[in-house]
This record gives sequence, structure tokens and C-alpha cells, in this order.
Amino acid sequence: MKLGIPYLDSSVALELPDSCLVVEPNEAPASAASAEAIVQAGLARPYLPAAAGDSGSPATSLEAFLEGGKRILVIVNDATRPTPTADMLGPMAPELERLKASFLVATGAHRAPTEEEYRTILGAHYDRFRPRTTAHDARNTACLVNLGTTRNGTPILLNRAAVEADRVVVLGSVEPHYFAGFTGGRKAFLPGVAGYATIEANHRLALDPRAAALELEDNPVSQDMEDALAFVPKKVFALMAVLDKHQGLSAITSGDLRLSFEAAVAKARGIFAVSIPAKADIVVSVARPPMDIDLYQSQKAIENGSLAVKDGGCLILVSSCRDGVGDEAYMRLLASEKRPEAVLGRIKEGYRLGYHKAGKIAQAAMRSRILAVSELGAEVLAGAFMEKRPSLQDALDAARAAFFAGTGAGAGRQPSILVLLDGTVTVPQAGV
Repeated sequence: MKLGIPYLDSSVALELPDSCLVVEPNEAPASAASAEAIVQAGLARPYLPAAAGDSGSPATSLEAFLEGGKRILVIVNDATRPTPTADMLGPMAPELERLKASFLVATGAHRAPTEEEYRTILGAHYDRFRPRTTAHDARNTACLVNLGTTRNGTPILLNRAAVEADRVVVLGSVEPHYFAGFTGGRKAFLPGVAGYATIEANHRLALDPRAAALELEDNPVSQDMEDALAFVPKKVFALMAVLDKHQGLSAITSGDLRLSFEAAVAKARGIFAVSIPAKADIVVSVARPPMDIDLYQSQKAIENGSLAVKDGGCLILVSSCRDGVGDEAYMRLLASEKRPEAVLGRIKEGYRLGYHKAGKIAQAAMRSRILAVSELGAEVLAGAFMEKRPSLQDALDAARAAFFAGTGAGAGRQPSILVLLDGTVTVPQAGV
């Protein structure tokens, strides 16, 4: 069979055996509604607690929530998330403009958006809202407020604007996350507008085996994020987007931050948690835009691919990494050691923000051979225990050749091949 694999702004043709299994998110219920209609429908049916007040949830609609607000803040995602922020703003834009709402980009510990990225985030609303939009800076201690600690001892430092506003509207998207369980909801505050020390302490928990995709209840990273909400002033209205397999808008949930998040999680789980009959010898995992922006984000495709590959198999990462490797700390750690086991030992000796990323890559490299089709250089990739290949077809052919040339019970037979067409958000579940 021939398959088109997305790469940069086009696609790459890949010849595969007919026995190959192609895995992608499940189809969402079909809808002919426009994005604006989906947003309006979500706003019309907010998720509210039985007794609003103590939970800090709005008592009714977004309009009623905004009424009387003097300092209104809208928190939006940065360009590393596929959140359809501009579409979500559509029905609200006139009222937010009238109320002179401010906007804060929840960068976490990422860099601020470029001007081109601001245009992508705000879309048609760029001219009206860009002058009132700033990016969170996790390292700017002057803009942070210390509010306490979580059950895990994580200090809660949040952006002062999020604390002092008398109305906060949160726009996010919900999809599986490799160590937080799911994105969206509480992630707008931690790590979205949290201080560097807060994010570092929270992400230290990512190597706990309970910190995994789809897991929320017993996940220490998610627990930390939930604890942080207790420190957020009781004045939040949320809009959560769930995308379909084509990255189109499938659903909007709104209202109470926790309840709208839980409703979105149920919808996202049905789309992105995909059963596979068994793990494969060779897995091709594709990081689609915008998650192909750098290796830091594309690592999610490695993590999900690892769930589908057999121990001792081969994982092929397809990601342009057009902006490089992202945060440098994890790459320096990876490149400083010759064996992935040694990387994990270094992390135990002392954690720094980003080291969880190195740890996850090291764990994957211990289980399988990793080939990469990327714009990154061979030396850079080798420092992360990956082998650069000149093309995707070459990578697959090399993996198959190595399998046939190997020793053991599996040598000489046709290797099983699985392709994750959207590897950063598709969570394969073998035998489920």
C-alpha cells in the first residue's frame, strides 16, 4: 500500500506492506455545524455544579458571569497547542472588546509567541485584541504571587494578572497528554501561568509510573494541577475545545472549570484512545503540526509510539522539528551520556526542568531502536539516542532490513508494522 505521511507543509509517500496497520484517532460523531455554531452551542449549555458558589463556578451563562467585571482576563494557549482560539473567541469577541478584556498567553515555561504566532492564535481578532495581549513569563518573579503549596510540596506561584483579575475566562483544548493524563482545564494555571519553580517541581513528578496518558485520578502530576486550583480566586469560566482526528472542532464544553474539563475528557478519550490488537515490531509515529515545532513537543509522538512497539523493536519518529530541539537543558543531559541508563541515573541525582523529557526519551531508547526523519542534524539526534535517516522510506527499509538480518526467533519473517498517523495525541492501547 502507499500512504501519504504529513511532513512540513506537504506529505511524503511511503510504500508499506498491505499487512501494515494504520492507526489514527477514532471518528467523532459527524456534524455539519460550523465552528461558530459549535462554540455557540457549547456556550448555551454550560456545565454548572448543583450549587454554584462554594466551588467558585459561575452561577449561569458567560454573559452573567462577565456582568459587573472590572478587570477581565482571558487566558489562551500558545502556538504549541492546536487550540482553535480564534474560533472560540468569535461569539464572545464583541462583549470582550466592550469590556476591555485583557489577554494572557499561557506559555508555561515556553518562549513568548512570535508576532506571526500571535496572528495565528488570535486570527481575525488580532487587530482588536493584540494591543491588550501579553505573554506569561515564568521567570519574571516580579509578576508572580506565592499562594502556598500542594500536597506534594509544589510551591504555587501564579501570574499576578490571573490572581488579581475579578473575572477569568479560560480557553483551552483537551487531548491526551503523556504525563499529565490530558491537556486542558487546570493546565491553564499550572503550568500555563505558573512560575518556573512551580513548573519545575510539578514536572519532576513526570517520571513517576503513574504519570501517564489518559491517567488522572492517581496521577501525581495531575493531582498537583488540581491542588493549584484551590489557590485560584473563585471567578473562572472555561471553554474547552475537543478536536476531531482531522484537527477540526468537534465539540465545546463550557462553564465550571472542573466540570467542563471532565466533560471534554470523556469526549476526547473516545476519539484519541485507540485499541490495537497487539504491539508491532516496527512503529512509525508522526508528529503533525503544530506539534512538529521542535523535538521537545515531538517527544510525545515517541512516547505514544513506545506504547505500540514491542520491546527490542524499532520506532521511527517523523517530525520536522522546524524550530530545533526546544528547551536546551534536556538535550544537554542526553548528549552528556553514552547510555540511556546513565541519563536516568543523572536525573535521580538532581532534577532540573526539562529533565523529565530526557528521562522519557531515555526510557524509550532503552526499549527500542529509534530512527528519526527530521530537519535536525545527525549529530543532534545521535545525542538523543536517535539515528537520522535521509527519508522516511529509507528509515522503514532500514528497519525492515535490520529485522531480517537479526538473530533469534523473529529473524527472517515479515516484521509487523504499525503507523500512528497522529502520534502526539493518539494513545494506542494494546489488547484493549
